[in-house]
Amino acid sequence: MPKLSLKQQVEQQISRTQQDVFLRADFEQLGGYDQVGRALRELVTEGKLLKIGYGLYAKARISSITGKPMLASNGGFKAVSEQALERLGVAWQPSDELVRYNNGETTQVPVNATVIVTRRFNRKISLREMQLRVERGS
Repeated sequence: MPKLSLKQQVEQQISRTQQDVFLRADFEQLGGYDQVGRALRELVTEGKLLKIGYGLYAKARISSITGKPMLASNGGFKAVSEQALERLGVAWQPSDELVRYNNGETTQVPVNATVIVTRRFNRKISLREMQLRVERGS
């Protein structure tokens, strides 16, 4: 049986897990930093992963309508960005607008993915034109 390339090992690890968000560090046991980076970049080019931030990747699938890669997560960008915050160990809570909507106080559906973080967080989580808005809380 031939030995799998690093890219194939990364691809296999991604397909076997239930997670939608991956850190670059998840694959560091497979090879060197640069080598893992090349494998991830190739998977992004092939449309099997989407880069959503520095060292953050999300599972992708090809859209049947456009033929372009899209998030494989059922919850879309909002769910992926919240999962990314959890993977990074950031304490967060839903925005005030989302809480009011969920409590039935308003009928206006929050459009932008917004979260409140309690500690300093200075990363961008984005995909194409969608970006996670981060507000400082107490």
